[in-house]
Amino acid sequence: MDAVFKALGDPSRRRLLDSLNGRNGQTLRELCAGLDMARQSVSKHLAVLEAAALVTTVRSGREKLHYLNAAPINEISERWIDHYDRERVRSLANLKRALEDTPMSKPDFVYTTYIETTPERLWQALTDPEFTQQYWKTTFETDWKPGSQMTWVHAGVRMVDPEQVVLESDPNRRLSYTWHTFTPEFGEVVSMSDEDLAKLAKERRSKVTFDIEPLGEIVKLTVVHGDFDPDSILADMVTEGWAHLLSDLKTFLETGHTLPAPVAA
Repeated sequence: MDAVFKALGDPSRRRLLDSLNGRNGQTLRELCAGLDMARQSVSKHLAVLEAAALVTTVRSGREKLHYLNAAPINEISERWIDHYDRERVRSLANLKRALEDTPMSKPDFVYTTYIETTPERLWQALTDPEFTQQYWKTTFETDWKPGSQMTWVHAGVRMVDPEQVVLESDPNRRLSYTWHTFTPEFGEVVSMSDEDLAKLAKERRSKVTFDIEPLGEIVKLTVVHGDFDPDSILADMVTEGWAHLLSDLKTFLETGHTLPAPVAA
């Protein structure tokens, strides 16, 4: 965590985070235009923020888009914040909420985390029902081949739809699939209002992609959840949900245990 606190200690880097907090998914050119900083300075500061995993990047054609990454702040909060006086870490908690709650102008959820595991074990954790049930409370019925249909099972509710399919499957490297259908049964289990359920039913189907990159004794996992409608309510829902889920995945793989469920404020 030393790299995180060092990165946050520079006012110019905090300005860059503020800029992305206001409008996520910016190119280097856009960041330079929005701030009174030279291109070389912005590049150097972004390199520090990326090294601390506070910023993650995604290629879109020839462009490199920069996104806020809530992973480091979320991990500090969920693993250690309860051991200290909350008044003394209020600013950290406020930053965590800002990173998670701000709507994105480019409606993609991008999250990067580093896990002390192997690509094979991480792949198993993303696909094996015995693993996914433990940290996600969800299982998938599929053969994980591109084009194959997926049946989602969450809290005893089976969600079956021909458009729930595997898009890409490169074991231990890359996995992509379409998101599940929001059925009335699922809405009832998660206490979703009829109004929200009706809105979700009208939204186009989103997709999630997991990129797995080995880095010595650790693995870099980048999750991109996108293809949302411009005013998608699902985008807001998954932004909060993924942060806890991936922290739980990391904790599960590194310790064999899952995090306690978040307590409502």
